Parts: sequence; structure tokens; C-alpha cells
Amino acid sequence: METETLLARFVRELSALDPVAVWAHGSLAAGDDYQEGRSDLDLIAVLPGPVTPAVVWKIAVAHARLRTLPLAAVLHCTYLTPSTAADPARSHLTWAYEQLFKRPVSLVTRRELHAFGRVLYGQEPAGLLPPVTDRELGDFVVRDQRDYWRPVVDKAPLWTRDVWVDLGMITFARATVTAREGRLISKREALDLLPGLGAPAEVVEDIRSRRYGDPAPPTEEWTVRRARLTRDYLGPAIDALTASASVSASYD
Repeated sequence: METETLLARFVRELSALDPVAVWAHGSLAAGDDYQEGRSDLDLIAVLPGPVTPAVVWKIAVAHARLRTLPLAAVLHCTYLTPSTAADPARSHLTWAYEQLFKRPVSLVTRRELHAFGRVLYGQEPAGLLPPVTDRELGDFVVRDQRDYWRPVVDKAPLWTRDVWVDLGMITFARATVTAREGRLISKREALDLLPGLGAPAEVVEDIRSRRYGDPAPPTEEWTVRRARLTRDYLGPAIDALTASASVSASYD
């Protein structure tokens, strides 16, 4: 399996950095919805000391050595240290989309690591990351819908692209379940739930066919119609979710 070959090679490449731990999260760790060649390989590496310029160089070299391997383009890894891992607001060096930048490790990722994180090397997540409560997780996903996704819905040109339709719809369904029930669900489960949440069935089937099938490229007419249907659904749906969360919080 190409996934396992790449993961083993990646851990070997990181040995020069003496990692404390290397973990997988997302569908790769959960196992129930991972699709080789389509799903990202979402990883976290914990390094023993400060991420100095010399360490950054070694990280870049490690990823460069993988670039010719199958699936290397979808391998994403964020680099923590024991002294910086606890703060969910802190940004950490990340390799993703074949470049280095900084981003936080979200509370969703942290909950995934505690719930079903896969240890590729070293210590367990529970020994290095503080737990995430249901309340913290619910507040985070609602805030993400309100502050990030709701403004994005108003940016019409984005929604002619497959990636925005897929992420927007699936993330909303997952956030709804997490906010209401305090649990995480897979992308497949999110697609199954979306019609019951009032999502347009033809958009849901479009996402499903591209994720699990091999459909023909969409026509321009459908792309435009799909964008309108998605935005018309997501705007009010996100507003209702955030309003409901605010009412619930007022009774706590």
C-alpha cells in the first residue's frame, strides 16, 4: 500500500530531527473513510526542542526527499514541541500543499488525536496534549462557522470550485453534529446527514459522486447552478446554527 510506504519513509526521514512523537489524524487515523490518492495524509510531529532556522532547513530537506514518491503531494505535517504544544491559538511550522507556512493545530484536530490518533512513532498524544472538553469543541466549531465560513459564503466566485462546495457543505454538517452532540463524524457520515439537515439533494449527490466515484467534468451551467444552490443553503443554515448555539449558551 503506497500510504504505508510513504509513512514509513517519512518517519525515517524525520529521524535526523530526533522526534518525540509522530501522529496521524483525520481519515487516515480514523480509517473508516480514508481513500488512497484522494484523502490527505494529515500528520503531527513533535520535535524535542525549538524550531530554529537549522531545524526548518532539515524539515524542508526531509520533505524534498519525499517529493518523487506517490502521495507525497498530499502529505501534510505540523511541527510542535513539548513546550509549545498546549496552546491551541499558537501557530506552528507546517508543511502542506508543498510549501512551509505557519498555522494552529485546531481543537478539532486535538480531539481527533485524543479520540483516535494513530501513533506512528514515540509517545501517545495524551502525554503531550491537554484534553479538549465537549464545550470547548462545540464553541470552536460554531465560532469557525460564524467567523470564517459565513463570510466566505458571500464570496460568490469561490463557490464555482469543487473544493469550496465540498468543504463548505461537509464542514457544516460535521460542525452541526459536534455542536449538538459533542462528537466527531466522518465525511461520509456528513454526506449521509446533509439531506436531513435540509441541504439540496442534487448538490449532496454531486459531492458524493466526486468523492467516491469518477464522474465526468461538470458543465458550466451546473457549476453556476450548484454554486447558487450551495450558497442559498449554507448562509441561512449557518445563521440558524450560530443562533441556536447562542440561545443554548444563554441557558447554561
